[in-house]
Amino acid sequence: MRDHRKHPRKQIELSIAFRIGDGPRVDAICRDLSLGGMFIETSSPAPFGATVEVLLSLQGLKQVAVIPSVVRWTTPEGMGVQFGMMGARETYALTQLLGSL
Repeated sequence: MRDHRKHPRKQIELSIAFRIGDGPRVDAICRDLSLGGMFIETSSPAPFGATVEVLLSLQGLKQVAVIPSVVRWTTPEGMGVQFGMMGARETYALTQLLGSL
């Protein structure tokens, strides 16, 4: 299968949280990360096409980054999400994190 990603993914184990629509916050683990998205390990993945908010603590940000995302694929182990629009601060902090890996 051909990889359609614009940004290379980096392996990582990072505690995150996500919210499906107006649902409750769900704690999870990010297993790989790029500027374009991440794989979220969870026993309760959202369905393909669902809108998800990813809640991510990034160094240099005073508040938790809330990144709008869309589920692009799912497995029994979790889901791959594509990030939507991020602010300049979030993009910079994420770039710094990826550069340190």
